[in-house]
Amino acid sequence: MDAEELKNVQSPIKEKYREQPETAMITLKAQGKIADGISCRVETGRVLAEAGLHPATGGNGMLACSGDMLLEALVACAGVTLSAVSTALGIEIKDAIVKAEGDLDFRGTLGVSKEVPVGFQTIRLSFILDCDATDEQIQTLAKLTERYCVVYQTLIKGVSVETKFDRQ
Repeated sequence: MDAEELKNVQSPIKEKYREQPETAMITLKAQGKIADGISCRVETGRVLAEAGLHPATGGNGMLACSGDMLLEALVACAGVTLSAVSTALGIEIKDAIVKAEGDLDFRGTLGVSKEVPVGFQTIRLSFILDCDATDEQIQTLAKLTERYCVVYQTLIKGVSVETKFDRQ
């Protein structure tokens, strides 16, 4: 897809959202089912992912760790956003690698120390680009990728999460 094709696809969508802002609010959903052992099967829309305990918390390493899945979601969203932004700006990226690393202190999640927070303490997102873009263009790509990446923005801003427990 080139910049013109992307514009042609997105223009009517953007116009609709300008004229009818309420149509831009979409609810994305995910669902999982508790499975054998300590695991949860999550339907991703394309494949079934089975998440379990990380080896640092007693898992055997055979199931996906939800922390890894969070980083994978960040990489996927940032990569798609970078691709869309570069396409819209007409900047050719021959190849790109997107990496995310996050630091966790498992004493928090295992309840070993109440002083240690549960969750990632730091996440590092990096891009290795093979392109002929100028430094200024790369700065623009970085700024716009950060601005429009849903997962990135959710992580850096935080979001209200409502929890509800029901019986079947």
